[in-house]
Amino acid sequence: MELSLAATLAITALAMCLFGFATWRAKQPAEPLKVRMVNYHLVQMASIIVVLLMAAHLATLFAGRPVTGQSGGYPY
Repeated sequence: MELSLAATLAITALAMCLFGFATWRAKQPAEPLKVRMVNYHLVQMASIIVVLLMAAHLATLFAGRPVTGQSGGYPY
């Protein structure tokens, strides 16, 4: 199964929207009598990891081959 360019861009956009939503929710003031069930800072970190992985995948898609870096090692 291959991840196409459209799917990669869609996942990237979704992760960026999720990051924006989590940032908005994390900046809201805490309510003392209400428990937050979601730690939005962890949601932010997870979405940033997804964005970085999709950026690496986009670099691979645009290069046409696995990007191995300057050392020219073996691709994973």
